[in-house]
Amino acid sequence: MFKKIKYLLLLMVCFFVKPAFAQFTNPNQTQQQQQSSMFPDTTTRRQVKPMTEAEMMDSLRKKEENKHDSVVFSAKFIRITNERLLSDSTQVLQLDTGIVNFENYSPLYQPKHPTIGLGSLGLASRPLLFEPQKKVGFDVGLHYLDAYMMYPQDMTYYRARVPYSNLQLYTAGRKEQVFKAVVSENINPQLNIGAKFDIIGSTGYYNRQNVSELNAAIFSWYESKGKRYNLLTNIFFNNLKAPESGGILNDSVFTKGSFDKTTEAVRLPNAKARITNNGFYLKQFYYIGHIDSAARGNELANIQPTQRVMHTFMYNKQTYGYFQSGADTYKVFPDYYFNSVLSNDSLYVQDIHNEFSYSFYLRPKSVSFVKNELKLDLGLIHDLYNYKQYVSDSVLTVFGKLSQETQKQAATFQNITLRAKLGYKFSNRVLLDADFHQVAQGRNFGDYLYDVKFTLAGNNKTGRIILGAYAQNNAPPLVASSWISNHYIFHPDLKNQKTENVSFNYINDALQLDLKAEYFMINDYIYFGAQPGGIDATPQQITAPINLLKLSVEKKLTWRRIHFDNYLVYQKTDYQSTLRTPEVYLYSNLYYGKRLFDAIDMVGGLSVRYNTPYVAPSYAIGIGQFYNGANVTYNSYPYASVYLKATLQRTNLFIQYDYANQGLQSNGFYTVVRYPMQDRALKLGVSWTFYN
Repeated sequence: MFKKIKYLLLLMVCFFVKPAFAQFTNPNQTQQQQQSSMFPDTTTRRQVKPMTEAEMMDSLRKKEENKHDSVVFSAKFIRITNERLLSDSTQVLQLDTGIVNFENYSPLYQPKHPTIGLGSLGLASRPLLFEPQKKVGFDVGLHYLDAYMMYPQDMTYYRARVPYSNLQLYTAGRKEQVFKAVVSENINPQLNIGAKFDIIGSTGYYNRQNVSELNAAIFSWYESKGKRYNLLTNIFFNNLKAPESGGILNDSVFTKGSFDKTTEAVRLPNAKARITNNGFYLKQFYYIGHIDSAARGNELANIQPTQRVMHTFMYNKQTYGYFQSGADTYKVFPDYYFNSVLSNDSLYVQDIHNEFSYSFYLRPKSVSFVKNELKLDLGLIHDLYNYKQYVSDSVLTVFGKLSQETQKQAATFQNITLRAKLGYKFSNRVLLDADFHQVAQGRNFGDYLYDVKFTLAGNNKTGRIILGAYAQNNAPPLVASSWISNHYIFHPDLKNQKTENVSFNYINDALQLDLKAEYFMINDYIYFGAQPGGIDATPQQITAPINLLKLSVEKKLTWRRIHFDNYLVYQKTDYQSTLRTPEVYLYSNLYYGKRLFDAIDMVGGLSVRYNTPYVAPSYAIGIGQFYNGANVTYNSYPYASVYLKATLQRTNLFIQYDYANQGLQSNGFYTVVRYPMQDRALKLGVSWTFYN
């Protein structure tokens, strides 16, 4: 009672003090200001324009700099964008700090994009399901470490009204360690700069799985005051180093006896692969003519140009290396060509990329309900390539036989690609998109990719339908068409691979349902294979057409606080032994979420992955290819993980017991011949976010 009286008296004092002090004027004010304060002009007061969200955030940032602000900053003060969001207009999104899929931090275990690999994070991998690359032009063909690569086109850019940083750590002890960091700050309202840093440093679960992989980037985003000019830049570094063990000697590790996995003998005790990918990337847009802006003054405003010119420049230097010392005791390789005790193969690739494009947009004056909107984008892409390939050759000198690096092949060439993109919006529910790429001149002359999508959307209850089709023609990659190394020399006469695809996709957000059907027909399919039981991986081609049907369904069920998410894929092809993917893949996630103490959002659950048995591929060391070797089919069992994750203010964390069911049905599993996968492990993850 006494406290209530005290607060009432304080309120009355404040009420009477204000008019009392109003009689005193500030000696630093002018006479006009003093009169204005004593006799406020109500008309002028009514004309004060309310501040927009952007102006309010500028004001908050200024107060923070002067240290007179008590506002608690959060994710709403940070906006993000990327190259895809800027492809047609200037779009920004609010930063997502949720914990959805937080426990699936590894690129190897994404629910919709599972992989097979050599047993541990940081080692070679490829998709488990059939996922062809939609790309034209020159391709080296060495994609075995792509899952860990940082590409400039995928960079996230920030608009940070307050300094922003995020630190992430994921660990399973020394077996698996991942650290990520992002810092970003606006120097002024137009210019943002930042840096990104990712590292994987793990010893793995078996002998010779210790990896050391580093990715880093410095990036910036500049947008002019008039919203007409945008400039994206980044300097990127990738340094990926992974050991090559050749697989363990004991092919029955899960069925016979006990052993020390960290010291288990391997076929190659002194071999490793290294890939570097470094460069500079610059992309700039300039809007010409009238600019339509939906929701002006809003930080999430969508700036829609009527005309645009764009230029992209990239200097990219890549190196691929394989090093091995000692004799090939266990016959991992079919033979050697230059040196019996030392392999030092390297490939250097340099790309100078320039792209110019002009876009114009025809749309009605009103942007609240857009219909009959036409977008046309015409572009010219020029790539200047230079590559050199070296091996360590045995050379006879006066001092005896020595090993020295010798250049075996080199080439300088260019590709000129024509690009056109068409978009037509009949209404806000019916739209057509078409994207065309055609290599018109150069080494890859004749390559093309024609991609078309038609979207028909209803209301929230009826959902939307997306019809798609694409045709693709690709020249063979360098590793399959012209390759010289110590253990592999390829110069086959291969035709271009041609892929045709049609798809049907039904999405209903209200029902939390996503259905998709895809049909692929592949002609002159290029792959790596060997003779029955052989190890001599060589590029091969099937001239007959390959048919593949891929059906997928994603369904989410919710009952109160209980959620059950499912993703199911069915694949069927008439060349199952060649494509070597499972017919069925399933991911299920059952979890319960609850908010505790009005401060902690907590989720606990169980996730299960499963795929049907398939003929496992082998792995060709030195060229990073998963090839069709010995016909080995492994038993397949569910892979279950139990987790608990939570978010508390600016911190997200989880604890997970990965592969919790090991030992119940099997002691382990394989996805590639001779490379056992990870064991059960207790994993921890934490993400800290700072806004000042």
